[in-house]
Amino acid sequence: MKNKLLVLIFFYLLVLLIILYGFLSEDVELIVPSLMVLVILLILGFIVNTYVLKKKYQIDENVLHLTKEILHELAIPISTIQANSLLLSRTLKEDEKSMKRLGRIEDSSKRLERLYEELLYSIKKEIQTVEREKTDIVALIEERVKIMRLLNRNSFVLELEAHSLMVDKIGFEKMLDNILTNAMKYSPKESQIELRLKDGLLTIQDHGIGMDADALKNVYNRYYQSSNTNRGEGIGLALVRAYCLDEKIEIEIESQKNQGTVVRLNLSQILTV
Repeated sequence: MKNKLLVLIFFYLLVLLIILYGFLSEDVELIVPSLMVLVILLILGFIVNTYVLKKKYQIDENVLHLTKEILHELAIPISTIQANSLLLSRTLKEDEKSMKRLGRIEDSSKRLERLYEELLYSIKKEIQTVEREKTDIVALIEERVKIMRLLNRNSFVLELEAHSLMVDKIGFEKMLDNILTNAMKYSPKESQIELRLKDGLLTIQDHGIGMDADALKNVYNRYYQSSNTNRGEGIGLALVRAYCLDEKIEIEIESQKNQGTVVRLNLSQILTV
């Protein structure tokens, strides 16, 4: 089907060139049949494009419908786990060990629920445009940092000015999670991670192993990893950059070997009044 469209486009251009030549040479006998051919090609193009778009729309709708059914089935056990954990916490509140175990189950169920939401988001984004919404950026950052703190790893220092953004919220959360995860992954557990938001500029700074100039050049390349000592697929910052480009967020990364990394996100273009 794609080849048919290319052939039609080629003929459109060819006929248009012939018509242009006819006008320039004032050859009426050449212009009239060329116009007729152009009309026929336009009709054929309309039919082909309508068929292609309709078929693609039907496929997208079927995939989305199937996805919703699967995700709905996944949501049921997540809700069941959370509801039963709540009930057990009421009956076992005197048992410290049991409460700790329940706490771990609840944390895992929240993480599973989050993955469920991100999966749904990713599939929707592939099929249709994700709506932007007004978002309290401070509340969003505090929520994501709270989740990172559950890992009992690095400490966080927050200095955040009140701001609201018009943004793809779940995508922003995923992007921020990638940056924070990298900061923790490549930093000693005892070091702190600092987040500052002022005048629409969000700065995330760690005091970890950092990167040299060569690593910094390749940091956005998919599957590139500046260190072989940490596990990962090396696609996090590639996804971060792709999201920033889509949302008109300027991103800048500074880093020095053994001194840490600073990520700056200029949010000025998506700030709301």
